[in-house]
Amino acid sequence: MNFIETIILGVIQGIAEFLPISSSAHLIIFRDLFHIGEAMEPSMALAFDLALHFGTLLAIILFFVNDFWKMFIKGVTKGVKDKEGKLLWYIVVATIPAAIFGVLFEDPIENVFRQNFVIIALALAIMGVIIYLADKKSKNEKSIIDMTMKDAFLVGCAQVFALIPGFSRSGTTIAASRILKIKREDAAKFSFYLSAPVILGASVLQLLKEETLSLISANIITFALGIITSFIIGLLCIAFLLKYLKKHDFQVFMWYRIMLAIIVITWVLIK
Repeated sequence: MNFIETIILGVIQGIAEFLPISSSAHLIIFRDLFHIGEAMEPSMALAFDLALHFGTLLAIILFFVNDFWKMFIKGVTKGVKDKEGKLLWYIVVATIPAAIFGVLFEDPIENVFRQNFVIIALALAIMGVIIYLADKKSKNEKSIIDMTMKDAFLVGCAQVFALIPGFSRSGTTIAASRILKIKREDAAKFSFYLSAPVILGASVLQLLKEETLSLISANIITFALGIITSFIIGLLCIAFLLKYLKKHDFQVFMWYRIMLAIIVITWVLIK
């Protein structure tokens, strides 16, 4: 894979990780449909995808470093009695469902869902409509600090669907938060918070595999370029979405997802 393809995939990851359009689906589609990075072996593709996710993890940590620091300190010292401290434990609770399902069903997800473009297309279209309707029909009544432990757990359960490419981690968590009447911007922010432990956990699990370290050492420049690209674009997209949601809803993302789903289905039919 050349440097241009590496940068393109890094840009895709940086954009699609935070916008509710599914980064995993976009990386798969751009490889197979538009032949960008298609020469990579499956093991290399998976390792590189996680490297790109690691770049967006760094973007999240840097952008919300003060928030995470306050959550951690107050969460450890004061626990759920503190408004900011309880967010740490909400994130922990919301992460558990996806972590359990991710470990238990890693192989079926990788071998079945990542290879089925019809499922990916349907997930893109269906989730696009769900995000829009969940936001449109829900009231803005609660901020993040008004959430309950039950709210956090339900958002975490919704995140399980994001293991299937096309649903989108940010899309599922934002939609669930909006259904729970959490304000639009706060729903996006909580989604960003949740992405940190999920991406970190997936990266650690991938690094524990023997072949991963050898792949990284053999392609160190490619991995580094991908991480840097997704990191920079990720920072820009976090700032963009938080600003965008102050005045706009998710309609544009719904139509984009539906159009992409139609393109994918058409490609499958004529392939």
